[in-house]
Amino acid sequence: MVTQAHELEEAILARAERLANEYRERANRARDQILRDAADKLRLREQREEAIAKALGERTYRQQVQAEELKLQSHLDRVRWNLVRDVEHRLAERMRAHCEDEPAYLKTLTGFIATAAETIEHPSLSVSANARDAKLLHAHWSDVGAALPAHKQATLAETPIDAVAGVLVTSDDGRIRVDNTFEGRMARLRLRIQQAILERLVPNGFETGSVFSG
Repeated sequence: MVTQAHELEEAILARAERLANEYRERANRARDQILRDAADKLRLREQREEAIAKALGERTYRQQVQAEELKLQSHLDRVRWNLVRDVEHRLAERMRAHCEDEPAYLKTLTGFIATAAETIEHPSLSVSANARDAKLLHAHWSDVGAALPAHKQATLAETPIDAVAGVLVTSDDGRIRVDNTFEGRMARLRLRIQQAILERLVPNGFETGSVFSG
């Protein structure tokens, strides 16, 4: 009986030890799986955080580039505007110099008036000029009249206009006008002046994309 009891005890202990080893192995496997899962989650989180940081970095970079492009474009716009104003200033100086040569300037004014008379489909016209030019035209009005197209007549307005030079020609009813003052012609030519500046002084234009590419 003692022997049988001892054998039973040994069998129970052996069984208990096998179960303990089995549970320990299961626990180790579970722990390893938990560690692997935790490592995978950590790696995924790090990848997500890295992707987010990269996206934020790229967005910040793009914002900085756009801000620099806007700043550069604003500067280039100011440069272009200053160039146009400088050209206009120089043209005004040349126009004033031209006005000093009365015979040549009178020919210019007469040509402006005759051209406007051909354009305006009305027989009676009114010519307006600044005080200096009106005085010059008045002194040679017969010559101006002779240059007009047939069946067209013009009168010189008594009230002077504010202009550097040139004339404003209107139909008597005021419905049609041809602005050949210096200011009027400059307004019409401003776009061409800008284009000339871009083509001659800045041949590659004012595009900013190439500055920040690459």
